[in-house]
Amino acid sequence: MNTHKTMAVSPAIKPVTDTRKLALTNWITGYSPLEQHPIELHSLGGDAGFRRYFRFQTPSQWLAVDAPPETEDTTQFLAIARLIEQQGVRSPHIAAADADQGFLLVEDMGDRLFFHEAEADNADHLYQRAISTLLQLQKSPDDTALIPRYDRALLRRELEIFSEWFAGKLLGHSLSTAELNLLNALFNRLEDNALAQPQTFVHRDYHSRNLLLLNDGSLGVIDFQGALWGGVTYDLVSLLRDCYLRWPAEKVKGWALDYRQQAISASIIPAVSETEFLRWFDWFGLQRHIKVLGIFARLNLRDGKTSYLTDLPLVIRYTLEVADQYSELKTFADWFKQTLLPLAQQQPWYRDYQTAGNQTAGAE
Repeated sequence: MNTHKTMAVSPAIKPVTDTRKLALTNWITGYSPLEQHPIELHSLGGDAGFRRYFRFQTPSQWLAVDAPPETEDTTQFLAIARLIEQQGVRSPHIAAADADQGFLLVEDMGDRLFFHEAEADNADHLYQRAISTLLQLQKSPDDTALIPRYDRALLRRELEIFSEWFAGKLLGHSLSTAELNLLNALFNRLEDNALAQPQTFVHRDYHSRNLLLLNDGSLGVIDFQGALWGGVTYDLVSLLRDCYLRWPAEKVKGWALDYRQQAISASIIPAVSETEFLRWFDWFGLQRHIKVLGIFARLNLRDGKTSYLTDLPLVIRYTLEVADQYSELKTFADWFKQTLLPLAQQQPWYRDYQTAGNQTAGAE
């Protein structure tokens, strides 16, 4: 759940109408702690999915959530929320829910997004808190009935979003057989890396726009309903190589190695070398960023969410920085720079990827 991303409706999916807003209003009115009638819902937009969020009190204590059943799994959201709460991690308290209608009444955790609060002078403190919270999440017990596997098939489906939506539909490049073979070899390597790591709870979107600083000093976690059981470094690289917020490479490396030591001490990972751990981290980050290039392209082209295009240059930067570091990945990096980058440079959203993210706090 992210109340700070702009919502737009896919033309391919039946739009959320005012009829749903009216039904949500009527449903919310049936619950007290509210004691405010008539209730008027004020939109906060939505996230990369199709959920909508509304405030209706001042000062606000609760959010009304519209999660259309045809696109959003409210039952899974509720189950993961319970799991997170059992780990002692703060997430929105759920006062009421109707999974059949896709309506929820949840705690309003405020507006102090990690994205807005993190600055050079407080970054070490905030990121250590985020890492500590991540370690709490990763102590969650495995429940195969609740948490889907982040398996090879799912990893491949995610990577192929890049081929279809970024290379193909956004840049207009038709992949040749040789290029498909190149990508297949790369994808196999990235999948092998993900599956070779210790497997644990994966939030799947653990970054600065899904973490909130709360008034009691704790860290709140939102947008967790897509959780999976998968490679241990996925959430860490989502946090430290954030698609919306960049930090200097040496600082990221230091935070990653701090996590490594804490994870070893907590028996979440074995006592792997720094080199092996950073390879896990880098390569799973590459998997994520290749996927995100495709997802951001799809959010624009399919769902009309144009704002994500402005974040593509930073994701390209992460992609090429990692691919250039490893001899096994260099063929992909060279192909990307020779074939896709000139096409990207013709796009209105493009800016120099080599400096993307430098305007954010603490960047190089």
